[in-house]
Amino acid sequence: MTKKTTRQATRLVTKGRDPEANHGFVNPPVFHASTVLYPSVEAVKARTQKYVYGRRTTPTTESLELAVADIEGGYATRLTPSGLAAITTSLLSVLNAGDHILVADTVYRPCRNFCDAVLSRLGIEVAYYDPLIGADVAALMKPNTRVVYTEAPGSQTFEMQDIPATAAAAHAGGAMVVMDNTWASPLFCDPFSLGVDVSIQAATKYIVGHSDAMLGCITANEEYWPVIKKGHEDLGQCAGPDDIYLAQRGIRTLAVRLNQHMANGIALAQWLEARPEVERVLHPALPSHPGHDIWKRDFKGASGLFSCILKPVAEPRIHAMLDGFTLFGMGFSWGGYESLVVPFDPRPYRTATQWSHEGQGLRFHAGLEDIEDLKDELAEGFERLNATA
Repeated sequence: MTKKTTRQATRLVTKGRDPEANHGFVNPPVFHASTVLYPSVEAVKARTQKYVYGRRTTPTTESLELAVADIEGGYATRLTPSGLAAITTSLLSVLNAGDHILVADTVYRPCRNFCDAVLSRLGIEVAYYDPLIGADVAALMKPNTRVVYTEAPGSQTFEMQDIPATAAAAHAGGAMVVMDNTWASPLFCDPFSLGVDVSIQAATKYIVGHSDAMLGCITANEEYWPVIKKGHEDLGQCAGPDDIYLAQRGIRTLAVRLNQHMANGIALAQWLEARPEVERVLHPALPSHPGHDIWKRDFKGASGLFSCILKPVAEPRIHAMLDGFTLFGMGFSWGGYESLVVPFDPRPYRTATQWSHEGQGLRFHAGLEDIEDLKDELAEGFERLNATA
């Protein structure tokens, strides 16, 4: 009998689990492991047994890696202790001194810091490009361009990059394509169908989903898997079993959580778009967003993360608005059940794009609270903003 192909939400619940192999228990056991014992000298020399050392892999590690690779549509996955570690491990695995990398100007800022501080020091040439140029990235490529690094939508400012056009140009020039897929998660974006070779995620965000663990994922296609696997081993990356357990638990509810984050995020974005204090809302799922058509073509949904730009007002008025919030916490990271807001200004660190807005940027994460309570809190915040001199 041919095995039935299940849909994505079902695979989120079932992949990486084998109750029959674990005495019938639904969840995989958590292995706290370093040393693995070998049955003989011959086995020590051959090292052909499935598990050889705790840092390499354990049943706990393997169960989550299998699930992520299946859901994201890649060949295989490796875990890292954080999302940033997934970025750095991916790039260090494939880049050598003398190589050239093109990085979208709107990437996650710690990624940019790593490129400027570490890759440049190692003799790797780093250049930034406007993510909206699409296939025109070909004009920026050099004979030694090894990687084109993408992120969609852009961090903080939510530009929608045409990943298929960018990937086609990169491949034509002999470069590989790496994508940060954290915003959409594997549920709402299949990066490998868009031409990506290596996809990274901060699993800290939506896969863990509860603001209580740090974790990263690197998923590669079959062509680039050997180099990613070797780089991961050579760099000594190893995620902790308890964080992996929390991610295993989180991934099972990813579909229901992310659909609610999406609903709340779109509702808040639409509400903010109607406010007189708001100059512009930056959310790809809104028809007003310049990249809305690309989002509809390439993505199956949206997460709870988006931004807005306020009309220019004095700084104390913004402080009054934000400091009085109780449901919207002010903190970095996102993807948990709670709503968040942080102010931002990308001008000090963007080099290939121009940020012309004078008003304050606010990045929101729509959590799982009741949407009407979130709207009420925002309305009260605007009342404080308008009442402050």
